[in-house]
Amino acid sequence: MTLNKKPNCEYIIVKNSNIHNKGVFAKKDIKKGTRVIEYVGKKITKKQAEDIAEKQLEKSKNHTIDGGVYVFELNKKYDINGKVSWNPAKFINHSCDPNCETESDEKHIWIIAIKDIKKGEELSYNYGYDFENYKEHPCKCGSKNCIGYILAKKHWKKLRKKNN
Repeated sequence: MTLNKKPNCEYIIVKNSNIHNKGVFAKKDIKKGTRVIEYVGKKITKKQAEDIAEKQLEKSKNHTIDGGVYVFELNKKYDINGKVSWNPAKFINHSCDPNCETESDEKHIWIIAIKDIKKGEELSYNYGYDFENYKEHPCKCGSKNCIGYILAKKHWKKLRKKNN
């Protein structure tokens, strides 16, 4: 099953990013609170999501392919595999100082502006990774408050204590 094959792209354009490979940029000014784009893809089970993530991460260790895992939690039963051609939201990069966040209503995953975003600015959100295996996910966002790893903000204090 797929979710919304053609998301509304009136606000965004995909192009090369200084953070990582490709990124998503504002095509025009975006007001705080705007639903910028829906994260879409194939609806998969939690088990399928686990298998996809495991295989992709293993391949990336051998540097044979890009390490991108585009699986996103939809609800308690299902996830979305966003690694499809019709999902430009998969190119939104992580940042420790994001201008967007994600919101799920159990059926849809939305990328929402949490700040006013200027035309040409790169969109980003905190991927919210767990503390376990954080060293496998170095951050290259370049923001002034970069913690050094792609990690949920709730774990930053724990990381700082560990590194002191």
